[in-house]
Amino acid sequence: MPLIVVPTPLGNLRDITLRALDTLRDAELIVAEDTRVARKLLSALDLPGKPCWSYREQNASSVTEGILQRARDGVVALTTDAGMPGVSDPGTALIAAARASGVDVDVLPGPSAALGVAVLSGFPLDRFSFEGFAARTARERSSGFLRALRSGVTSIWYESPRRIRATLESLDAIDPAARMFLVREYTKLHEQQILGTPSELAAALQEPVRGEIAFALAPGTPPAIDDESVVGWAQLDDAIDALLAAGERTNDIAKELAGRGRGTRGELYDRVVERKRSKGDAATGERPAR
Repeated sequence: MPLIVVPTPLGNLRDITLRALDTLRDAELIVAEDTRVARKLLSALDLPGKPCWSYREQNASSVTEGILQRARDGVVALTTDAGMPGVSDPGTALIAAARASGVDVDVLPGPSAALGVAVLSGFPLDRFSFEGFAARTARERSSGFLRALRSGVTSIWYESPRRIRATLESLDAIDPAARMFLVREYTKLHEQQILGTPSELAAALQEPVRGEIAFALAPGTPPAIDDESVVGWAQLDDAIDALLAAGERTNDIAKELAGRGRGTRGELYDRVVERKRSKGDAATGERPAR
């Protein structure tokens, strides 16, 4: 019997496929990232009462063998909160374990925000890269974007609504003319599509930014600057983030960094306020649809 990977709708329930419905209906066990989300989906699809097991990074080591045993005896459907399991969501390790244990695996075609934004962008897709979430630290984020711009291929990214402005600032600092395409709330009622430069995207996003975000970055030729020049300003953000994490107040951070020669107290104060506003929080639970 197989482990069947079942993509779930990103937002619009009509995106569920007939094969996905058949699999969920016939499955003896539903494996879900969040069983509460899975039960809501099953209820909306008129499939209530299905047994659901949770599978996520925190409990994978303790539940994997039990899931595989059930897959040896019957049909097990692997789902995620939205989109394709394994794409920046739990699932890859379970699939690898199933392969290693001789359990058959099948993957149904279905929704993926990464492919949706890639095609919608109109950017070249003969080759492209999926980069997942942008790095949290300013320096790593800037280095990643610089590498992507120089790669010669379109890159696809996910981002939190709480970090998107910091991400756009990083890109604007590297290449103000970079071509981007952003989708917020893909397939949902308030879907927003934006094409333009980093600053144009930032201007088009309303405050507070809400919803799930994916964006495409076209290959480009950023200004002729070395990597250290690009990340020099990013190191300032890293210093601010470290002081914020230590519980320092905005005024004290601006004063301390001014004393280090990193700028005027007024400029630094404004920067700290911006960092506090745009800094992401992994505990929010907000993530792009897959």
